[in-house]
Amino acid sequence: MPDLSTNYMGLKLSNPLIVASSSLTGSVEGVKRCAAAGAAAVVLKSLFEEQIEAETAALSGYADYAGHCEAGEYLQNFGAELGPREYLKLVEDAKRAVQVPVIASLNCYTDKSWVDYARKLEAAGADAIELNIALLPVGTRQPCSAVEETCLRIVHDVKSLVRIPVAVKIGPYFSSLAHFARKLCNDVMEGPEFSVGWCGPGATTKTTRWRGADGLVLFNRFYQFDIDIERLTTTAGNPYSTPAEMHTALRWISLLAGRVDAHLAATTGIHDGSDAVKQLLAGAHVLQLCSTLYENGLGRIEEILAQIGAWMQAQGFEKLDEFRGHLSQARSKQPKEYERLQYIKLFVGIE
Repeated sequence: MPDLSTNYMGLKLSNPLIVASSSLTGSVEGVKRCAAAGAAAVVLKSLFEEQIEAETAALSGYADYAGHCEAGEYLQNFGAELGPREYLKLVEDAKRAVQVPVIASLNCYTDKSWVDYARKLEAAGADAIELNIALLPVGTRQPCSAVEETCLRIVHDVKSLVRIPVAVKIGPYFSSLAHFARKLCNDVMEGPEFSVGWCGPGATTKTTRWRGADGLVLFNRFYQFDIDIERLTTTAGNPYSTPAEMHTALRWISLLAGRVDAHLAATTGIHDGSDAVKQLLAGAHVLQLCSTLYENGLGRIEEILAQIGAWMQAQGFEKLDEFRGHLSQARSKQPKEYERLQYIKLFVGIE
């Protein structure tokens, strides 16, 4: 059998399949089932800042009702500690229960929370952290540069304070994604030509070490939006991805492989071995599975691994590195095939 082992952000994995952050990994038993099914690593269900806020507000409201201001402040701070307690226990218990790497997932929106919770996740024993930066810019007065700077600040601040690997999971909605991805992932020394604009009045950028992410997860699948025309209400769309949704990530994996200083994880739309092989050929280091596991069960992991192995044998490959990135733009003799030329061929019919 071919060797499917790989490396992701310094983590040694037996194969490239990771169970993505979801309810499948929201409990110790779920994590154990994923590992037993053949997953090389798991990303735990995300810790959302709103969860902590809700518990904090409940405790604070009780104290206010009781009329004790000092007690209110104490309980509010206690709630901030209590909120992630179950999640931190999940990290600790999952680490004891399985041999595969356990990656914590964090989804916040205030600067302080990203850093505070990242530190706690590291202390709890997480092998790595995935920053689930699910920003959907909807403000008509919010420039794209402000959105990018928010993401850059989050990554830099977390990377500056934790020692474990950090991946960043983003959506595809950036106007210059390749440039933004480079800034997210590459460690550089900031200079006047590389100021991100958030250093503050009078701050210098000449001696600042800009810290980039170790991994880039493409792409975050935002909750789908729909409208019920009979009830005249908004509603949720299909929660599961389809194979057709893989192509956005496939294109950008192929464009970024070899051009950013980080490992690439492909997610969204990977449903079978063929999808997995395509992402590996494009340059992905690992593949995160979710919807196909809900629809087909955890046995799908072994099926996909068998399909990858069979394809490798048929092609004469013994290791993933022998073909990973073979069809990335960086290694192509016709790089324009990945850009406008494909569009012209499809719609104009040029051969």
